Amino acid sequence: MDKRFKWHIIFVSLMLLLALPLQSAVAYQDHPYHFGFKKSKNGELPSITEEGFKGIVDRHGAVFLGDTSKKELYLTFDNGYENGFTPSILDTLLVRKVPAIFFVTGHYVKEQPELLKRMTAEGHLIGNHSWSHPDMTTITNQKVKEELEKVKEAVTQVTGQREMQYLRPPRGIFSDRTLAVTKDMGYTNVFWSIAYKDWDTKVQRGAKFAYDSVMAQLHPGAVILLHSVSKDNAEALGSIIDEARKRGYEFKSLDQLPNQKPTP
Repeated sequence: MDKRFKWHIIFVSLMLLLALPLQSAVAYQDHPYHFGFKKSKNGELPSITEEGFKGIVDRHGAVFLGDTSKKELYLTFDNGYENGFTPSILDTLLVRKVPAIFFVTGHYVKEQPELLKRMTAEGHLIGNHSWSHPDMTTITNQKVKEELEKVKEAVTQVTGQREMQYLRPPRGIFSDRTLAVTKDMGYTNVFWSIAYKDWDTKVQRGAKFAYDSVMAQLHPGAVILLHSVSKDNAEALGSIIDEARKRGYEFKSLDQLPNQKPTP
């Protein structure tokens, strides 16, 4: 065997070996996680701190809990499209003086400008839920940025809100890479510690089911995820708020979370 050819083979082999850790690191960085956990019971915290993704979530400053030593609650809604219930939800929040954040998609911004204006006029936050609701772990960094910038710009045009600080990853799917990219854009990723299967409009079980599902998980510092397309949520929201307050809980805005800067 030619000596130069032999050394070429050795060199290439070494380069391949050296590249393996880098490939593994890239694969790890892009490993998709679905945000999920064992639900809270009897006022105890859910199992989020035991999940394998908590280190990644913490490292990028993502939110899923408030101060768990205080009876504070943070109400969040995902608004992928309008199903006729957001006006009722806003009515309930207005009467009870409860702040919330609505995470909106491009479809929602285009179709419901008047509801967006009402949200901001009544003191609620509007968050980013991406333009087309993709699994962001499957698209490039540039595409992630485009998805989020389009929503932010469209909301500004409708409401005048120039800053958008909060992001809820579509479908609750994320990776080390997507959290890093969106954090660099200035976003705080917002997950949750209370949720139930409320997004299927063909499987609505009544206001009592929604009420029981939320109240059974109630715990200090909870970030509550509700979908605005749910008739059950709209009908149960007033009772949820009233009972939570009877139990000593206070509803707060995400801007009141520790280490968060108020959205202008």
